[in-house]
Amino acid sequence: MSSSAFDARFDNALASVFQFKQREGNPDRVSGNLRTSSSEVALTLEGPAGKKTNYLVSARRSYLQFLFELIDLPIRPNYWDFQYKVTHKINDKTTLNFIGVGAIDEFTFGEVRNSTPESTFILNSTPSINQWNYTTGVSLKRLVKNGFVNVTLSRNMFDNKIDRFEDKDDGNEDKRILRIRSQEIENKFRLDVNKFKNGWKFSYGVMAQYVKFNNAIFNRVSKEIQDSLGNVVRPELLFDYDANLNFFKYGVFAQVSKRFFDERLSLSFGLRNDMNSFTTDGNNPLATLSPRLSISYALTEKWNLNASVGTYYKIPPYTVLGFQDSTATFLNRDAKYIRSDHYVIGTEFLPNQSLRLTLEGFLKNYSNYPVSLKDSISLANQGGGFDVLGNEPIVSSGKGQVFGFEFYAQQKLVKNYYAVLSYTFYNSRFSGLDGELKPSAWDYRHLFSALLGRKFNKGWELGLKYRFAGGAPFTPFDPVASQLNFPTSGVGVLDFSRLNTERLINFNQFDIRVDKKINFKRATLDLYIDVINALAFANPSFPNYTFRRTDDNSGFLTTDGQALQADGSNGIPLISQDQSALVTPAIGFIF
Repeated sequence: MSSSAFDARFDNALASVFQFKQREGNPDRVSGNLRTSSSEVALTLEGPAGKKTNYLVSARRSYLQFLFELIDLPIRPNYWDFQYKVTHKINDKTTLNFIGVGAIDEFTFGEVRNSTPESTFILNSTPSINQWNYTTGVSLKRLVKNGFVNVTLSRNMFDNKIDRFEDKDDGNEDKRILRIRSQEIENKFRLDVNKFKNGWKFSYGVMAQYVKFNNAIFNRVSKEIQDSLGNVVRPELLFDYDANLNFFKYGVFAQVSKRFFDERLSLSFGLRNDMNSFTTDGNNPLATLSPRLSISYALTEKWNLNASVGTYYKIPPYTVLGFQDSTATFLNRDAKYIRSDHYVIGTEFLPNQSLRLTLEGFLKNYSNYPVSLKDSISLANQGGGFDVLGNEPIVSSGKGQVFGFEFYAQQKLVKNYYAVLSYTFYNSRFSGLDGELKPSAWDYRHLFSALLGRKFNKGWELGLKYRFAGGAPFTPFDPVASQLNFPTSGVGVLDFSRLNTERLINFNQFDIRVDKKINFKRATLDLYIDVINALAFANPSFPNYTFRRTDDNSGFLTTDGQALQADGSNGIPLISQDQSALVTPAIGFIF
């Protein structure tokens, strides 16, 4: 992971980059493993497919829906995922790789045995989700004099279906609140040249992408409400459109690095430029010119000083770009690339070959961030209570700032012990139309994690993990608007004049795992017990707005004993918050 000064070859990233490198399959013989636990089963196979070809494939299937039904939770998550890699060596200088990953996710609900107001709220207010996605591609690596060339072709697709009905009356179109049918498709080409000469390392290249985004939206934000005299108290707010967006993205990049002064000083400079054929100023090459510079100096054999500065750009989400009004006009075509400027300085201490300590301070300034014209707040402050982020008119006027420091310690396996510890303090704030910086949805302030492992004799191993996060900010409900909105929409309305002014309790989780490995001549069996939240910490959840229900949970209590009015005037408001302590044990094996 690179949280700053990441290579210029990576496009469309603002804060950090994760780079995953898949190993090749076993070129000598067929091998693999079978893994199962109380929540999933998985299989991995690898081996040769000829003298010059090897493969690595895996698939995983969850049965969390059965586990959650057993412990009486209303949610029923269900997923598959897959991946493969096939490597073919054409000759000594040319290698062909075929790579793919994919997933199927279904998020539905079931009735619980012991119905509570919280479980009823979840059933009635959370949409059903059916998603699948994949990425597949081929890359050609060719060795040339003093370096190599990579050519990559790939395609990724995300299919998203979301449905929500009033009172969970699925299939009744008169009670439909939300219907989303969207697809994001990207077809990509990248060419990069990498050279090494006289201690210099050069890389440069181009990329091109064809983007297709389809988004059919029906979203009844609120129904029309009338008083007893027939006067409209609140008009209906409805989005109903079918957007089809097609455009090109293209970019160029270059990176150069070298070590000086007996390799004690390392310098790396990168430059990137991205454009697109859709937004108003998308073809302006000066709008996204993004340089980045990193410096590392070895003070001694054990101490290093590191610093970096850089500018990064990301195109707004496709839901923002594809938003249309009733006349099929794209309202956010003036949206700008989101910009982030990084300033980082830190030190690294390596007391021995197995221990690494780092301390780093950072400042990241954001500009051109999308701000909702409907709510006047930054999309960075909307939290998780949305169905599709950015499905609304916006203006690119938001600013943001994140600063803090991180301490990290890693002890590799020595004398049967290993450990990792990290602590981060940070402050994350973003502005809306008023220009005032306010805590973002992910402003947890404190993040701490620790992992300790111990290997014993005869194949026994113990792992302990602890995680802590400060309370997440949240926005309280508007009591008047919520009471009016709940009977027709089943949710409350947030009071954005008090945006993220309150916080949840802190998050704590302690996990423990015990493994027993049994070695055979050509195989290994690993039996394990894994307990998540072993100390039964009660962890936070965001509050929900609802009305008090009857003792048998069959309906709503009212102030006058009559049926609930359409404007909610006789409802009895209740802010519910589930802070249950759920301990999840798992028993499984890896063969």
